[in-house]
Amino acid sequence: MRNHLVIALVAVSLLGAGCGRSTSGTAAPSAPPPNGTSTGGTSTELVPEAIRASGVLRVATAEGYPPMEMYKPGTQELTGVDIDLAKAIGKRLGLTTQVTNAAFDGLIPGLQAGRWDLAVSSMSDTEQRRNAVDFVDYFQAGGSILVKKGNPEGIKGLDDLCGRKVVLAKGSSNLDIGLRQNDKCDKKMEILQSEDAPTGLLTMDSGRTVATIVDSPVGHMYAKETGKYEVLAEQYDAGPWGIAIDKKNTGLRDAVAKALQELMDDGEYQKILDGYGVGANAVPKVTINTGVS
Repeated sequence: MRNHLVIALVAVSLLGAGCGRSTSGTAAPSAPPPNGTSTGGTSTELVPEAIRASGVLRVATAEGYPPMEMYKPGTQELTGVDIDLAKAIGKRLGLTTQVTNAAFDGLIPGLQAGRWDLAVSSMSDTEQRRNAVDFVDYFQAGGSILVKKGNPEGIKGLDDLCGRKVVLAKGSSNLDIGLRQNDKCDKKMEILQSEDAPTGLLTMDSGRTVATIVDSPVGHMYAKETGKYEVLAEQYDAGPWGIAIDKKNTGLRDAVAKALQELMDDGEYQKILDGYGVGANAVPKVTINTGVS
């Protein structure tokens, strides 16, 4: 679920779907297509005729989850991992990418209503969402431990948080990870709950806490931008995030999957992720509907 950065959204019906962001859009169940991607033709050749004729790939996202989707400072221009990937996919398909900012819980209903072709917005591929849409899975993320640069406490994993002062964001999936670990600790953690991730980091800066758990890409962003933290490699409760496409648009789904695989094969996909400090969240190949049940 999309955690502490958007607390207002975590109370919707699909809470508890792992890391990533939540949505309330659903539809009647239907059988998902087989895992894997189409192998026939180039991505451009697979584009449905109606979309090819329009020349435009309509993409929706929900700003406010850096480094995945955000505004450039001082502007209303959208940027981030998901925006760059969407534009790169559009270019591969021979289309002009038009990105619209929308409410997160309206993304799936908007797809179903035909207002846009894709939703690319850090959305976890979950069984319930697959009742409504297909996912082209492009990113793997879970919660990661964030410590001060140099890791002065020598923390290597969740077990090392036992007996320590830790800060975790209220209402987040990462709080759940910490609480589950605390149940296993002989010497309990002292857990401080912050309103959001930036507030929690202030407690680390002041020495009140020694670690936190944040969504892996968010942690890498903090580490890269501030130079004050480092992210431990292991991810907890990790799962795939997917590009959502209405189930009626199987041709577009296969074209997008093919385009994304082409971006992986020539290194552009990895370059985009590395540019935002989230290269560790890359997937080795494109898959369809391989998320959690």
